[in-house]
Amino acid sequence: MPSPLDLLTRPAREPIRRWVLQAFPRADTGSLDYDHPHGDPGLFGPHSATWRVHADFPGMLAGGLAALTLQTLHPRALAGVWDHSNFRGDLIGRLRRTTAFVGGTTYAPRAQAEALIEHVRQIHGHITGHDEDGRPYAADDPDLLTWVHVSEAYCFLQGYRRYGHIAMPADAADRYYDEVRRIAEALGAREVPACEREVADYFRRIQPELAFTERSRVVLGLLAQVRLPVPAAGLSRDLFLFAGHALLPDWALALLGHTPWQRRQARLAAHALWSVAPVFRAALQDGIASRACRRMDVAPKQLQHWG
Repeated sequence: MPSPLDLLTRPAREPIRRWVLQAFPRADTGSLDYDHPHGDPGLFGPHSATWRVHADFPGMLAGGLAALTLQTLHPRALAGVWDHSNFRGDLIGRLRRTTAFVGGTTYAPRAQAEALIEHVRQIHGHITGHDEDGRPYAADDPDLLTWVHVSEAYCFLQGYRRYGHIAMPADAADRYYDEVRRIAEALGAREVPACEREVADYFRRIQPELAFTERSRVVLGLLAQVRLPVPAAGLSRDLFLFAGHALLPDWALALLGHTPWQRRQARLAAHALWSVAPVFRAALQDGIASRACRRMDVAPKQLQHWG
């Protein structure tokens, strides 16, 4: 018999499913086959913390936008995006490619996930230049790779905690950081934090290198104006973008110069996203996480529980 939540969310499921597929179409998975070979656990497997955290769409989208915001504070990392990315004309495309990479390295069979990582490594090898102050940068710089990884992992985890509606065991965060560092290390990162304490220490060490620059302002201005290819595009963007701001650490909000009004907007958006998150979860039951579970003969609902 359907639960009360099931009955309440059913009318909204199909519109939300269409919303997500319009913004992040399945075609972006490219040649990745999430259904075969049978029994292949990929890089993590269905009992991992990573499969659980990355299966939560609201937390991942808000977390991804938070990570992009946070990453604008590193001048050398931002210079690579500024010089070599078509973010001005195709910011949606950049978001989709990032989404496809995270999904592929999380849920695809091992050989395909490793090939995806190698492809990105090859691209990084051609991205070099100088930042605004003339300091050289390279996309395959191990320190820059660590920064990008830690900012993403932190924001994804905070998104899950804030919007996931699923209590995490005491050791789950450390498990998550220890698992996902494998991807960063495979890309060439070094000294990657493997637990919450190490992530907190890393952020304390890196803060003197960070700054809110004019380039930061331009990129964040474009992000604030991006129009998702969905109904109520502006409202949808603001909900997830502001809910993402609610995930940022206080030191980052201070660097970004967020006003009390902006922080209030973030709290309101966070409350709104938390309220509708179960509807997203009910609507998105046939995604790549579910396909990967079936490849492993595991019920997708297992990802809504911690073992």
